[in-house]
Amino acid sequence: MTHSDVRLIRTRLAVLAAVLITLWSYAAYVSSQDAVDLLRVRALADTLGQPIDRLILSLQTERRITAETIAGAGGTTPELVGARDATDRAAAEIREFTKGRDLRLLTAGAVRDRAGELVRRLDGLGTTRSRMDTGRLGLAAAIDGYDEVVDVAFRVYGPEWGAYESGLAADTRAVIALARARELLAREDTVVSAALTGARLGADERRRLTALVGVQRYANAEAAAGLPSDGRAEQQRLATSPAFTALLALEDRLLLQSGTGNALAGVTVGDWRAAADTTLGALQTLVTGTARSSVERATPGAAVLIARTGAVVGLGLIVVLVLLLSWAGTIRRLTEELTGPKAAAPAPQDPPAPPDAAPSGGAAERELFLGLTRRNQVLLRDQLSVLDLMQRRERSTEETGELFQLDHLTTRVRRNVEKLITLAGATPARRWRRPVPLLDVARGAVAEVPDYHRVLIAPHWPWSLAGPAVTDVIHLLAELIENALVFSGADTTVRVSGEHRPQGCAVVVVDDGPGLDAATLAEANHLFGNPPPDGPPAGRTGWYAAAVLAGRCGAHVSLRPSRRGGTAAIVLLPARLVTVTDTGRAPAGAPPDTPYPPARTDTDLPGPSGDGALPTRVRQPGPIGPEHGRTSLDTVEMPVARTARRHQ
Repeated sequence: MTHSDVRLIRTRLAVLAAVLITLWSYAAYVSSQDAVDLLRVRALADTLGQPIDRLILSLQTERRITAETIAGAGGTTPELVGARDATDRAAAEIREFTKGRDLRLLTAGAVRDRAGELVRRLDGLGTTRSRMDTGRLGLAAAIDGYDEVVDVAFRVYGPEWGAYESGLAADTRAVIALARARELLAREDTVVSAALTGARLGADERRRLTALVGVQRYANAEAAAGLPSDGRAEQQRLATSPAFTALLALEDRLLLQSGTGNALAGVTVGDWRAAADTTLGALQTLVTGTARSSVERATPGAAVLIARTGAVVGLGLIVVLVLLLSWAGTIRRLTEELTGPKAAAPAPQDPPAPPDAAPSGGAAERELFLGLTRRNQVLLRDQLSVLDLMQRRERSTEETGELFQLDHLTTRVRRNVEKLITLAGATPARRWRRPVPLLDVARGAVAEVPDYHRVLIAPHWPWSLAGPAVTDVIHLLAELIENALVFSGADTTVRVSGEHRPQGCAVVVVDDGPGLDAATLAEANHLFGNPPPDGPPAGRTGWYAAAVLAGRCGAHVSLRPSRRGGTAAIVLLPARLVTVTDTGRAPAGAPPDTPYPPARTDTDLPGPSGDGALPTRVRQPGPIGPEHGRTSLDTVEMPVARTARRHQ
């Protein structure tokens, strides 16, 4: 094993290690995401949920007492002072939350923002109290001010509280809905309590009471439907309790009498307080109990989730580290075998190198360049495969055209890479074993040149090319076609056709350029037949590459003047490389030895409908074919959209 082999193994193991680490990282992220969401929900419940619940209860109590005080035209009472102190204590807890930096809540920025908005509303509560104490605040305005603060408090509960979608998240939403239904009942209690204190139920208060009773009953029924089974059973018991029944009866009496002169007749403060306080307390107990039982049911599932996350993250990391260490040990042993005493000792039977031999460093450098070029070839293969998938999936005309242009550029880069490998004396990785239709070979060559829309290909090619020669012939024809395109006008075409020859088959590339003089033709033909071993002569790189490619596959290239004034390049393919087919095409298939895709054919190039699309090689209907052994003089243009032509 050589140093190059060790480097190749090291590179492959490094790629495998990167892939393995990426897969583990993705699996760890997916597995830990649920655990992180669950941890965030628990942290929110501990640090913010319970203070919010206490604040809402305190605001409800303070709102009722404030309304009773304003309706009774009384001063500040000890009961109201105590309610305000309870609200301030709950608000202080929320202020501490907004100032804290709990690491479990790094992804709960939206919740923190909503809590900050609640704190700003609580800071404005002092103004409401001051105006109420000085008699400058009406009953409706006071109630609305407290309602707005309570609404902001409920909005703190957002989607982040149920990001981990589970039974616990569904129960949490049902509990919050039930708490909102209780808030509607508390608002109803505030309106009725103020009316009973002031012995008056005005028109505005009647409309507010009617709306609150209807919405409260509907919200209570909807919240009960979403509760778990034990919560629904408890709510049913509450709905049939004496206090709840008495409250419904009082509500109905108030609604029925709202159109009469004395809407409060038959409703006393004691009766209402007994029914309302008992029902509000029972609803709060239901909310608290349902939340507690939901947490208890979710605890086993949370434990399983944490255990699964630990297994994926911890055990997966251990496996990755073990594999990486074992691969590192393998590389170290291979390196030691190459650099050890036995490997360093010279082989006595090797003859000494001649004085003019090339230094070993040059061979190693050439081997390095070849290795890098082959790796680029593999990357280009993968890139072409991805582009092909994107082209098949994309439906936008503009984006499809750009993808096809990128595909064409990548194909040309692949040609340069494979030509570099060929000129270095090696063999490109893209090879075929079975024969390929010569028409597809010609199309593959056209796909590797710029200005491909100027190329016309004869439609009938009754030959197939031997698989091992396909790659070299494609690049050989691409060199000649590109040369013809470069040395002819942009408004002219280059024609490619095939002719039968006694010794095989000839591919003819004809341009409409100015042509070559006799001396240049002779120089070119001499170069095609005798390529110099020390590299291309100045200004003749394309001809030299064509000569090397022709020599590799056994073809012969020559130039002659064309009948239309340009130049005709003739590629003679010997009989051992071509076979005559009956239909003009070999059967579809002919896969390459490697996963490299074959030259683009009519099945994998896009159609001409989209602007900017690469051309589709379309076999036009017409006569069955020309005389035996020669392609038709009628040529088929590879169509390209007008937009693409303008941008060429």
